Amino acid sequence: MDQWFRLKERGTSLPTEVLAGVTTFLTMVYIVIVNPGILSSAGMDFHGVFVATVLASIAGTLIMGLAANYPIVVAPGMGLNAYFAFSVVGGSGISWQTALGAVFVAGILFVALSLTSFRYMLLDAIPASLKHAITAGIGLFITFIGLQNAKIVVDSPSTLLTLGSLTEPMTLLTIIGLVVTLILMSYRVKGYLFLGMLVTAVLAWFMGLLVLPEQVVALPTGLAATAFQMDLTGVFANGLYAVIFTFLLITLFDTTGTMLGVAEQAGLLKDGKFPRSRGALMADAIGTTTGALLGTSPTSAYIESSAGVAVGGRTGLTAVTVSLLLGLTLFFSPVIAVLASIPAITAPSLIIVGFLMISVVQKMEWTDFEVAIPAFLIIVLMPLTYSISTGIGVGFIAYPVLKAVRGKWRDVHPIFYLFAVLFFIQLAFFSH
Repeated sequence: MDQWFRLKERGTSLPTEVLAGVTTFLTMVYIVIVNPGILSSAGMDFHGVFVATVLASIAGTLIMGLAANYPIVVAPGMGLNAYFAFSVVGGSGISWQTALGAVFVAGILFVALSLTSFRYMLLDAIPASLKHAITAGIGLFITFIGLQNAKIVVDSPSTLLTLGSLTEPMTLLTIIGLVVTLILMSYRVKGYLFLGMLVTAVLAWFMGLLVLPEQVVALPTGLAATAFQMDLTGVFANGLYAVIFTFLLITLFDTTGTMLGVAEQAGLLKDGKFPRSRGALMADAIGTTTGALLGTSPTSAYIESSAGVAVGGRTGLTAVTVSLLLGLTLFFSPVIAVLASIPAITAPSLIIVGFLMISVVQKMEWTDFEVAIPAFLIIVLMPLTYSISTGIGVGFIAYPVLKAVRGKWRDVHPIFYLFAVLFFIQLAFFSH
């Protein structure tokens, strides 16, 4: 085992790696509850998405651990699942089968990019502030969804949106659950999102809002309802090129940024470079492709991996431990289904993850007019148009236009002009 994972070389041990795996698992296991809950709102079978979520996470994480030897977890990304359910399926009227087809195409492109150096050119073409704006915009978007699910924010005929009734039992429970989770977060309790869900579930039971399942353990079922159901023909018939690009772009730079951050925290960078980056990116690419085949939204490297690194995780054995623990969750689908069915249990996680994502605005260059305005448009238009790709598209069109009118067109990477043209065609002539 030491020869495979190089435990001694990285200054770690088997008990430390297992502890790191357990810690990371507790911080990210909320996704097996939240992801099926979000995607089932798009008409997908809850149990099928649950099994697909776990299996796609295991596939990507095992490759990350065994092939790349990094303590990084891969699972369906927050934000992309909301984009899949509420923008692509709900907003555009596309079937979830067609949306899965778009995820699969993006996954195949990601595999191809992982094998070439073109991925670096793609990442370098996008200014850092625009990357941060995309992350922040997605954060606002999923926070908005969390507030809507909990009915803290509701529709209004006069103002479009307004504050809901805070005395409604489910809304009140959401607020209590949010406060509890924030308290756990403020004290830096490991797994605060998951623990917050459990505390809220207990309160929901006392309030009569939660009915305990008849059984706690059961064999995993439902995968047949989502596996191999993707519609590739519909992807091209509906011109979902911007959707594919959005899935690919966000997954690529989100994964790259997360992996670099976790690797730096673990002291695994060499001369500022990321060794075995091809294998690490391939893990996420295969996770995304596998997820599309089985029935879930794109995967991404999880920043929650840093929790395991903080307690000493330094090798892929941490990731392997997480994979084994994820496998055990497959047999608790009755409990997972009950937890996901209560908006008050899942909404606080959406709100808090949104907060964590929007915090990157402090890294943006707000004094650079040509970048700040497109970044601003990306951030505000994602939640206001209920579409991640629309926000990205408008920002990516505005950036080269502003640079050009200011006489700085040479400062824009040539490939960015291609991005702008493709997004303009998508927004002007195709459904979005």
